[in-house]
Amino acid sequence: MSDIPFGFGPSDRDPQRRDENGPGGGGNPADPFGFGALFGGAGGGSPEDLLGKMPLFAELQKLMTWSGGPVNWDLARQGAISQLAAGHQPTSAAERSEVTEALRLADLWLDQVTELPSGIERTAAWSRVDWLEQTLPAWGALIDPLAERVVAAMTSALPAEAAAVAGPLSGVMGQMGGVMFGAQVGQALGKLADEVVTSTDVGLPLAPAGTAALVPQNVDAFREGLDRPEEEVRLFLALREAAHQRLFAHVPWLRQQLADAVHAYARGIHVDADAIQRGLEDAMGGMEGGFDPQDPEKLQQLLGSGVLEPAETEEQQRALRRLETLLALVEGWVDVVVAEAAGQRLPGHGALAETMRRRRASGGPAEQTFATLVGLQLRPRRLRDAATVWGAMAAQHGSEARDQLWSHPDLLPTAEDLDEPLDFVGRQSRPSAADAAAEQDEFDRLTAGLDLGDPDDAPGTDGDTGSGDTGSGDTGSAPR
Repeated sequence: MSDIPFGFGPSDRDPQRRDENGPGGGGNPADPFGFGALFGGAGGGSPEDLLGKMPLFAELQKLMTWSGGPVNWDLARQGAISQLAAGHQPTSAAERSEVTEALRLADLWLDQVTELPSGIERTAAWSRVDWLEQTLPAWGALIDPLAERVVAAMTSALPAEAAAVAGPLSGVMGQMGGVMFGAQVGQALGKLADEVVTSTDVGLPLAPAGTAALVPQNVDAFREGLDRPEEEVRLFLALREAAHQRLFAHVPWLRQQLADAVHAYARGIHVDADAIQRGLEDAMGGMEGGFDPQDPEKLQQLLGSGVLEPAETEEQQRALRRLETLLALVEGWVDVVVAEAAGQRLPGHGALAETMRRRRASGGPAEQTFATLVGLQLRPRRLRDAATVWGAMAAQHGSEARDQLWSHPDLLPTAEDLDEPLDFVGRQSRPSAADAAAEQDEFDRLTAGLDLGDPDDAPGTDGDTGSGDTGSGDTGSAPR
């Protein structure tokens, strides 16, 4: 998966291949952007030659007339599916039955450890291609705002001489951006589809609402080397999927908060013109023969140098911190309730949970995806601290008090709270029922302090009904 976040990254990082395909290296000057490689390596020739190769020209025309947004999702889908084609295995009827049974049993176990009810309306066993097809709408909603802002920021940062050339071709530049983004997203999602084991494996609700899904082919790959029964591994992952579904179904603001954090990052993208201008001057000065705005290869070299990538702002850092905290809280809660539900039922739960932790720490699909999308590295320390909060809340105040923290976003631990998770739990001094009783005791004490002498002579206030004139049974006066 590419380490470069969205942007005009280098088309080829291999110096030898760049030399071979670049100026003087036997490359094709008529194809400076290397689009020939996208179509089976067909290359070369004059425009007339290209027009004569109608299948190639038709495919290129289709790519360059995309009008569905800043990312060419047709290209992304085709690229990802082509990546998956060689190892694709459709799901069988037996696998679908096994997944349904595992999710049904997982929901029964979770009923005993959390107040949140089941969020599963339908179950599914997806192939890798199924996962891609079913989650593309969610990826589009997340990625398009980012891509749009990045393209706008980078275009506005072009030097005057490059902008003069690019101005008349702004439409073509936009289409090229869509192609570049589409190719990069397709590569990332194809890699991700090879690894994800459930629909919520990246911490986000990517499946259609109410759908719980496992990817049997990837579940088998996850199980390799674990020396645990197939049914046990499947049930462990079903517990995680069913737990995620409960949160996303019954915490109505959670989906939107996660999406808003990603979009807040996009809104924070802006260009430091002075810093970029200095970088551009250095980049153009370092080009052999200088920068020639009429040379499309030099323009591509400039775009791929990285100097046009916008710097991260304080607003973006806050958005990333909020996103990281929310994802850690989700994953920490899932870890805790799955551990409670598995209990003594799954002898291998400890080993399976440790495998999942190592998977995250080594850069699993969630970390890799968010690193590609927004530069976010999901730190395992945050997950451990979030799990500490949820576990301590249940131990000290019960599972009901723990789950009630999800009733409003303001009740959740903040990033600062995760620095000292036990202090946060200690401040949650009483369960909600005890809080209500304590408040009533305090109210009774204060109102009793106003009862000076005969209740009929107690001082009144606006709206006071303590005089007994209405016979309403108000607690402001004691019955005689």
